[in-house]
Amino acid sequence: MELILEKINFPEDCNIIFGMSHFIKTVEDLYEAMVNSSPGIKFGLAFNEASGPCLVRKEGTDNDLIEMAVENQKRLGAGHTFLIILKNAFPINVLPAVKACREVATIYCASSNPVQVILSETEQGRGVLGVIDGYSPKGIELDTDISHRKKFLRDIGYKR
Repeated sequence: MELILEKINFPEDCNIIFGMSHFIKTVEDLYEAMVNSSPGIKFGLAFNEASGPCLVRKEGTDNDLIEMAVENQKRLGAGHTFLIILKNAFPINVLPAVKACREVATIYCASSNPVQVILSETEQGRGVLGVIDGYSPKGIELDTDISHRKKFLRDIGYKR
């Protein structure tokens, strides 16, 4: 068994949702979940099929994001994983619908941070052991940090 660390590549103005699913139907159901949750959303979706022809299946509303998701998934190579790269929306806008998708088994992360995937490779294939999402904490928030957090959430419309 070999341990591998791979970075998920995506633009700074995008977010990702990385997870595991169990069926080829995932591609169409996740597409519907995304467009029904946030009309006008731009996203690319890639799903690594784990049996039969073992293809990287793809969908989305933006060709560049679709191709970026496909390239990441080809490089990661872990069966039954999916990657959604989204633009002009936050994971919070679509995550409930993604989680409710009957085929989704796990969400590893939903983030705009740099993400690394820890993989294990055997003679059978690759599997995800976990992810590293962003950076380690540098301290504990102070009163000024609390004020900034609360203001930020109100500025972007998530709190009143």
